[in-house]
Amino acid sequence: MSDAALWATVIAASLVCLGLKLAGHLIPEHWLASDRVARTAALVTASLLAALVAVQTVGDGQGLTLDARLPALGVAAVALALRASFLVVVILAAATAAGLRALGLA
Repeated sequence: MSDAALWATVIAASLVCLGLKLAGHLIPEHWLASDRVARTAALVTASLLAALVAVQTVGDGQGLTLDARLPALGVAAVALALRASFLVVVILAAATAAGLRALGLA
């Protein structure tokens, strides 16, 4: 892709994002007040976050990679299930990934 095509794509995507943001401000408030819209928005947010975590955990360019990130995610999931604080979850996951990498296991 040439530099000009890349910049044209970036500018077009930026304009689309601006248009979507502006449309969000122009929608009547009573349309957004229903319970169905609130539930849908919450589910979309959670599903996008889950997809981001999955891609960042096992994605590597065009392929899949299984390294220290996957066990670290498992430790984080267990810590969250045990209702640990967010800081504890992050520290446990980071320590797991660092420990496995230091041992050369992942």
